[in-house]
Amino acid sequence: MKIDTRAARKYPPLLLHLLGWGFLAMFLMWQPLNWQIQFPIAFWIKQAVLFTLLVVIFYTNYYVLFPRFLARNKYVQFILLNVALVLAIAFAMEQVKNNIDFGSQMESAFRLAREANGEKKRAEKLDNFAMITALMVIGLSTSIAAVRNAQMDKQYRQNLEKEKINSELSFLKAQINPHFFFNTLNNIYALTVIDVEAAREALHKLSRMMRYVLYETQHGTVLLSQEIAFAQDYIQLMQLRLTDKVTVHLDPPVPMHDVSIAPMLFLPFIENAFKHGVSAVQPSRIDIKISQSGNKIFVEVKNTLFPDKRAILDESNGIGLANTQRRLDLLYPGKYQLEVNENKVEKEFEVHLELETA
Repeated sequence: MKIDTRAARKYPPLLLHLLGWGFLAMFLMWQPLNWQIQFPIAFWIKQAVLFTLLVVIFYTNYYVLFPRFLARNKYVQFILLNVALVLAIAFAMEQVKNNIDFGSQMESAFRLAREANGEKKRAEKLDNFAMITALMVIGLSTSIAAVRNAQMDKQYRQNLEKEKINSELSFLKAQINPHFFFNTLNNIYALTVIDVEAAREALHKLSRMMRYVLYETQHGTVLLSQEIAFAQDYIQLMQLRLTDKVTVHLDPPVPMHDVSIAPMLFLPFIENAFKHGVSAVQPSRIDIKISQSGNKIFVEVKNTLFPDKRAILDESNGIGLANTQRRLDLLYPGKYQLEVNENKVEKEFEVHLELETA
C-alpha cells in the first residue's frame, strides 16, 4: 500500500528553514560587529565558508544520518559519523584560514584596536567557535528530524487505520446488500406464482431500490429523506406478499430536517423485523418510528415476538444486525446507542437506535 508522505517531507516548512538560516547568518555577523573592530575581508570569507558548512552539516544529518542510522537505532554509527563531521569542519576551517592568510590579517586588525589584550582574548575564543556551532547545529538538526520522523509515523499510522476502516466498511456493505437482494428476489419469485401484475410492480420497485444502492450510496452519505424513502419502498415491496394478519406502520419524523447519514443503516433492523416478526397464520405487527431532536435521530423498530421463532432469532439476528453495529462502531464512534431487547411480557422484539449526526 502506498502512503503519501509528501506533507511529512515538507515538515518543517520552507519558511522556517529560511528564517532559521537568516537568524544564524545574523548571529555570525552580529557577534564580531559587537567587538568594535575593523575586521579584514578574510574574516568575512571565513564566516561565509563556516555558514555554508553549517548548512551542509545540518541537511546531511537531517536527510541522511538521522533516517539511516538514528531512526534505525544505530546509535554508535550515528554518533561517530557526526563527530567525524565536526572534526571535518574544524579541519576545513583551518585550511581556509591558512589559504586566505587569516591569522596575519586578524593580528593586524587587533594590533590597531585600543584594548589589545581584551580583543586578543576574544580572538582566542574564536578558535573553537566553529566546532561549538557545528555541535549546536547537529543537535538542532537531530531534534527537528526526530519531530519530522514522529510526524511521518503518525501520518503513516493514520493512513493505515483509514485504509483498514474503508476496507472493512466496503466488506460489511458488500455483505449487507447481497443479503437484502437475495431475500427480496426470493419474495418476488414467490409472488410470480400468485400475482404476475404484482410481481411486475415489485420488480419496478426493486430496480428503483437497486439504483439507489448502486449510485446514491456510493458517495458515503445520503440524505435522511432518501434513506426513509428507500425504507418505504422496501416495506411496500414486502407488503405485496403479506396476509391481512400482518400490520406494518412507518412513522417518519414530522417535520423532517434533512441531514446526511451513512446509507443502509435502517434496512437491517426493518429486514430483521419482517424476517422474524411476521406470521402467515397469527396476527402480527411491525411498528417503525423515526424521529429527530436537535442533531440526533431516533429509530425504534418493534415487531411481534413468536415463541417458536426465538431460537432462530437468537441464531440469526444475522449478517444485517451484526454488520450494522460494526458499521456504527466505525462510522459513529461514541456517537450512537443501540439497544436490542426481547420483551417477553408484551411479546415484542425491540430495537432502539440513537444516532448523533453532528
